[in-house]
Amino acid sequence: MEDKYTAIQYLNKTEGYPIKKLCSKAGVSRSGYYKWLKRVPSEHQKINEQLVEWIKNLYEEQNGILGYRQMTITVNRRYKVHYNKKRIYRLMRILHLKSVCRRRRYNYIKSTPEITAENILNRNFHADRPNEKWLTDVTEFKYYVGTQVKKIYLSAILDLYDRRIVSFKIGDSNNNPLVFETFDEAVHRNPDAHPLFHSDRGFQYTNKTFHDKLIQAGMVQSMSRVGRCIDNGPMEGYWGILKSEMYYLKKFTSREELTKAIEEYIDFYNTSRYQQRLNCMTPIEYNQAFAA
Repeated sequence: MEDKYTAIQYLNKTEGYPIKKLCSKAGVSRSGYYKWLKRVPSEHQKINEQLVEWIKNLYEEQNGILGYRQMTITVNRRYKVHYNKKRIYRLMRILHLKSVCRRRRYNYIKSTPEITAENILNRNFHADRPNEKWLTDVTEFKYYVGTQVKKIYLSAILDLYDRRIVSFKIGDSNNNPLVFETFDEAVHRNPDAHPLFHSDRGFQYTNKTFHDKLIQAGMVQSMSRVGRCIDNGPMEGYWGILKSEMYYLKKFTSREELTKAIEEYIDFYNTSRYQQRLNCMTPIEYNQAFAA
């Protein structure tokens, strides 16, 4: 009950919402709220008041992308405290703060493959060290110029160990150069890496030239089975995170605006977005922890 009163007090002060309406939404009586207001604040209440302020500020700072799990990690990391996710969830629910819902879309281009490979990864998404297993894919984004709908494509490579984006390229066409340049950059940045390299059966990855690049880099090729997106699940999951936390939040009206947003989000994801599976570290922090 105290959590509700704290949220009512905060929303009334900061947003100007009427006490009567807030009490009705929270399912408490006004008399009960005013009685609580006159009492000497408990330590629990003081903590909740501080948490509500932090939650609201972080939610606005990150454009509403933080759900209660991410919010818990971010609050604990940012303010060097330790509160459980149930408490954060309860406060966010009272404040009516929710993360953006995720939507998934899958696009396929039919082609006759020159090279195919077995699904060696076989949904084993665990890695014991950096550059042991890389996943890759291409996804599409739309922007609008007047009544025209235009597209750009993002090719990226993800490391399964620390879930960092190893390299990425943005282009106007979903073609071989887009994928080849993404791969070349990853190899240039990680010359000693010889990971298992997993993709779907898109035409770029079944291309003989691309297969030769993998061989020259000392990598073993693995491919998802036909029509089985789950075989490349973490990569698909990353697209969902990127789009729900950045792309679906607004309508983009220029290539430059959209490109900048993608680049900034990937940097944010690698260096500032905490992940529970990474012991509440960012991908780059987790990668560096292994080296240490």
